[in-house]
Amino acid sequence: MELIHQAIFAGALIVILSILAGRLSSRFGAPILLVFLGVGMLLGDEGPGGVQFSDPTAAYLFGSIALAVILFDGGLRTSRDSMRLAIAPATALATVGVVFTTGITAVAVSYAIDFSPLESFLAAAVVASTDAAAVFMLMHLRGLDINRRVGATLEVESGINDPMAIFLVLGATTLIDNDIPYPDATLLLSFLWEMGMGALIGWLGGLALVWLVNRLQLAAGLYPILAVAGAVFIFGLALVIHASGFLAVFLVGYVLGNRRHRGNQLIVRFSDALGWLSQIALFVMLGLFVTPSTLLPYVWPSVAVAAALLLVGRPVAVWISLWPFRFLPAEKLFIAWVGLRGAVPIYLAMIPLLHGVPQAHAIFSIAFVVVIFSLVLQGWTLPVAARVTGVEVPPETGSDDRLDLDPLHRQSRELVGYRVAAGSPAVGLAPLELHLPPETSVVTVLRNDRVLRPDAGEPIAPDDLVLALGRTETLFRLDRLFAARVRPIHREAGFVLGDFPIDPGATIGAIVDFYGLPAGVEVRGLTAQDYVARRLGREAVAGDAVPLGAAELVVRETGQGRIERLGLRLDPEATRSPAARLGRRFGRLLQGARRRLATAGRRGRQSRP
Repeated sequence: MELIHQAIFAGALIVILSILAGRLSSRFGAPILLVFLGVGMLLGDEGPGGVQFSDPTAAYLFGSIALAVILFDGGLRTSRDSMRLAIAPATALATVGVVFTTGITAVAVSYAIDFSPLESFLAAAVVASTDAAAVFMLMHLRGLDINRRVGATLEVESGINDPMAIFLVLGATTLIDNDIPYPDATLLLSFLWEMGMGALIGWLGGLALVWLVNRLQLAAGLYPILAVAGAVFIFGLALVIHASGFLAVFLVGYVLGNRRHRGNQLIVRFSDALGWLSQIALFVMLGLFVTPSTLLPYVWPSVAVAAALLLVGRPVAVWISLWPFRFLPAEKLFIAWVGLRGAVPIYLAMIPLLHGVPQAHAIFSIAFVVVIFSLVLQGWTLPVAARVTGVEVPPETGSDDRLDLDPLHRQSRELVGYRVAAGSPAVGLAPLELHLPPETSVVTVLRNDRVLRPDAGEPIAPDDLVLALGRTETLFRLDRLFAARVRPIHREAGFVLGDFPIDPGATIGAIVDFYGLPAGVEVRGLTAQDYVARRLGREAVAGDAVPLGAAELVVRETGQGRIERLGLRLDPEATRSPAARLGRRFGRLLQGARRRLATAGRRGRQSRP
């Protein structure tokens, strides 16, 4: 009995200490997940805590549930716009990218450690999967906002790349277990079954969960519990039929997060809290599981593997995977560098341990060192990488401060509440003076204990609670209206998003005539937004830029797939990031080389008899 009481006390204390240590670490820029891992190691059998924990089955079970909750939360926060914008490049990264990363890293493992080809491939597959969810946690803690296309690609990749890595790990483990030197067609069929059935179960399970949440009349606090329990149930169902549980649970969260249902904000906030708890508990558990002294023989070989993975494997895989898509070199460079390794590689290293693979302990040690190396190097340099590559943009006003109310969950309108921020565009204006979207109205304004009628003419003040009724697709405009104004990020010269505002509906002819810029006759009649869309050849996001003579048109803000605001940057080179400048120089060199080769070829053909 006394032991149980001590375990309860110690468990709660560990969580509190981890949160406090993470808060202190964020002031110094230290990766918070590394702190949680360190807390677990200090509490382990070779640390001051002296806690004995070496059961791989229990660690695998706990890790599976924790990762399922984390992926459910990630899917819940992935918007339909993000999925539409990034599904193709993210899928390429999660499949082709993981395979190329594994193959290149396997070569490094075979040179660094005396492993067979299959063992090298297994070790590489364990560390091939990125933990982009951890990346976004670090970015939010550091206040970073990046180009929406880049961010969406990493966000979607985080939910769908784990199944590929798990398949490769299980496949390599099966080959080693059965002493089969090469894979056969059954492995390919197994992969198709896992991915296909995982996607189907996740999608149908998400729809069933939305239906259940909307049909049941429950106490408000039970809706988030039902959502999480339903997601874990679908995760378990997928595993039972040998489908991809991680893909299924991510899609459950995605479907639930993009459908109208009861308790939306309750579910999101509960899932966020549970996701944080799962991250903390998972990393502390993994820290408890490791025995530091067993890592020592593998430290330097593992560092060599990590360097090959981060500097060669991931970048090459990113360049190959994103080749068909219109990403700038600086954007690819950032995506390559943000291939952060987190809990997933250590979790995957449990699979060889459970199967009794001869080199299982060495593979676990390699995975642990690679994760530490990645968290320290990439986690600490994440803000610098965002600024150097130029993918950081001024933060967009989000819906975090929006209070969604449930009575209209089956209608095309939403009743939402906003706590008015100081400095927001609405401050000082009466409700009737606000520039509201169509079919939107302010219902009432609450100030302290007073209820202000919208037609009373009293101006809105900071900390007022505004209740508004509007269409779902126009709520993002209300988010901007009642949130604080966002300051643009300054560089050494000029603004990131342009020196002068430009009306997206203005014609190119009017713009170039006013600013004295050259433009071809064929584009003068185009509006600025149509010109930008034509030059980009894809959906625009904030931070995108296209040349207009010696200047550039820069996308400042988008909404519902359309350009809302544009800027004109008169001196593009002054604000370009170092990586972008280097990429442009390299591109000009390649173009010059191609022209010279083409000229030499023509001359050669002309000189032939």
